[in-house]
Amino acid sequence: MANPKILRRTRSILGKTLIVIVLLLGAALFLFPFLWMVSTSLKTPQEIIAIPPVWIPEKPQWQNYAVALSYFPFVRYLFNTLYLVSMNMLGTVLSSALVGYAFARLRWPGRDIWFKVLLATMMLPATVTMVPQFILFKNFGWLNTYLPLIVPAFAGSATNIFLLRQFFRTIPGSLSECARLDGAGELRIFWQIILPLCKPALATVAIFSFMFTWNDFMGPLLYINDKMRYTLSYGLRTFQIQSDSKWHLTMAASVVVALPSLALFFSCQRYFIEGITLTGLKE
Repeated sequence: MANPKILRRTRSILGKTLIVIVLLLGAALFLFPFLWMVSTSLKTPQEIIAIPPVWIPEKPQWQNYAVALSYFPFVRYLFNTLYLVSMNMLGTVLSSALVGYAFARLRWPGRDIWFKVLLATMMLPATVTMVPQFILFKNFGWLNTYLPLIVPAFAGSATNIFLLRQFFRTIPGSLSECARLDGAGELRIFWQIILPLCKPALATVAIFSFMFTWNDFMGPLLYINDKMRYTLSYGLRTFQIQSDSKWHLTMAASVVVALPSLALFFSCQRYFIEGITLTGLKE
């Protein structure tokens, strides 16, 4: 008869091995489109339409990247995108942190009711508010400017407010009480005590804001008409139309546009994972 300890250890090893295999298969499944995009960006037009498919190009065409970026004002679009990203990250982090702090640490009449109203707005699809927002910004005279893409970020985001509110609630209230006894006001407590303890959560919100703004296509499509104001995502789409199905060039441009997002995520993934893990669902 087999030793029970050996059986438990064997089951544990088999279970962990199975989990690793499943994770590797999932990683391969999600990595495949990106690897195919990189491979296609280095192919010749003949290799793209070859049957059976060519997985690895015989002679990588590195010049595809230079040719692709010369088709449209890449540097200008990059500058426009970085400007929008920086402003949105600043507005989203600042406004969401302030509102989240008010919901988590301050007591005021109707706080819980308004928080439920805030959560209810998360159920509204963006398409529902798209037309009213467009009419509002048109009446403001903001069309063909960056204001419709920047100002909403300074009004907070329901998802980010909820995320930061949950994180703020994990910080002991005794820290704020001690600061109040020393004469600190709420803004000083928020700025000098609470925010330095919330770097993982703030980094998570900043990453979310960066990813959304960097990849945003619908916003520039609705509000921007001047080609010199295009962002990279919008410019990439116009390039795809103008390049007349030159897929090797389209994929090369797509790789360049996708690299900053990947670099940011992998460089900040520790803060991102820590922020998501520590946020919790405390009530």
